[in-house]
Amino acid sequence: MGGKCVQTSRRGFIGSVSAAALLSGTSALAQKKYDNGATDSEIKIGHAGPYSGPASAYGVIGKGIEAYWKSVNEAGGINKRKVNFITLDDGYNPAKCVEVVRQLVEQDKVLCCFNTLGTPSNTAIQKYMNTKKVPQLYVATGASKWGKPKEFPWTMGYQPDYHTEGAIYAKHILANVKDAKVGILMQNDDFGKDYVDGFKEGLGADAAKVIVKHVTYEATDPTVESQIIQLKDSGANVF
Repeated sequence: MGGKCVQTSRRGFIGSVSAAALLSGTSALAQKKYDNGATDSEIKIGHAGPYSGPASAYGVIGKGIEAYWKSVNEAGGINKRKVNFITLDDGYNPAKCVEVVRQLVEQDKVLCCFNTLGTPSNTAIQKYMNTKKVPQLYVATGASKWGKPKEFPWTMGYQPDYHTEGAIYAKHILANVKDAKVGILMQNDDFGKDYVDGFKEGLGADAAKVIVKHVTYEATDPTVESQIIQLKDSGANVF
């Protein structure tokens, strides 16, 4: 801030960690200078999620967020402003995610995109969001790539990263499973690679001995039957 006037800004939104803090300052209200998506009566928040496609089971996340903002609005909103939550289907398809997020930013004029799901989808929109200086908040993915504030200051993760989670699983197996033989079925993208890299790090020098089979699949594959057969035939006792 540090000047003679205080403005509501997207950067203020990122720093606050909550939508309520965005519009809380009385001087900001007096100035009535807002970014796209914020007015005296409304806060417009965008979201992209997989309501169709291979990850459609996760569509309930968007519906849950929608229900939450509805309850906030019924309780009076945020500083008397109603939240207009616009959620669109990206089918867990990175190209489709780019399309719907461009719509949210350029047509719907949202203040931010919140909790968009999936490592591939968020990767696809990250540079765009940062170029447009529209907050990409609380991305619904634990990939390790989100913690780069100097390179991507408009992107913020929120959950423990997959790399750390994978390392924890590995250490648990070493401590609790005698003669462990691990079979891995990995989604072939940054989501899966982060998990496996962390898992191997957790195994340390034992990785080559413990991992007896490592197969991959694409998120769009209709079945993983052949990979399951390979894992079954590998002699693995931990999957």
